[in-house]
Amino acid sequence: MKFCVIGLGRFGYEVATTLSDNGMEVLGIDKDETIIASIRDLITQAVCLQIKDESSLRSIGVDEMDTVIVAVGENFAESILITALLKKRLNIPRVITRAVSALHKEILLLVGADRVVLPEQEIGKKLANNLSSPLLDTLKLSEHFYVSYVDTPERFIGKKIDEINFFKNFKVRCVGIKKGEEIHPADPHYTIVKADKLMLAGDKDDINRIARL
Repeated sequence: MKFCVIGLGRFGYEVATTLSDNGMEVLGIDKDETIIASIRDLITQAVCLQIKDESSLRSIGVDEMDTVIVAVGENFAESILITALLKKRLNIPRVITRAVSALHKEILLLVGADRVVLPEQEIGKKLANNLSSPLLDTLKLSEHFYVSYVDTPERFIGKKIDEINFFKNFKVRCVGIKKGEEIHPADPHYTIVKADKLMLAGDKDDINRIARL
């Protein structure tokens, strides 16, 4: 897939380089030559450009992208203009735009953004949820379905995964085991050790019950 990231501040830089690390083709755009120089060897193509109109976007092939991330959230008017150009003039299949406020988000959705993110707000909520929960890290997939890591309870140490029967006893499934920085699929015959972190999937309250054991 072809990605374009417009605006390579802290948020855009991280998105662009991570996409590239994941094997994606990435075009990065910023008006700061210093930033372009620093990222040039880390992504597929980096272009120093002040975006003013549709032609400036077409001139560097943005119209050929599958997804464009507009990361110039601090500049309220610029992000709205670029988003509108991408959706209304260039017909980009997916445009994801960074916003800095709820009002900004609403306007971006009105001009056609497929998705709007508020990074600071989302990170703040995630941090607060993690700090107020015994869960080590949590991914919310729906209102009632989560995937989370928990430290191995003492009562699970030395037992095989299928012995514990997670779904029958706790209404969750053990889908992985984290050892240090490595994650392994959960083998039903694997014997759990103290250092393991369990990757559990299910309702947050049910996962919390295990985390508090």
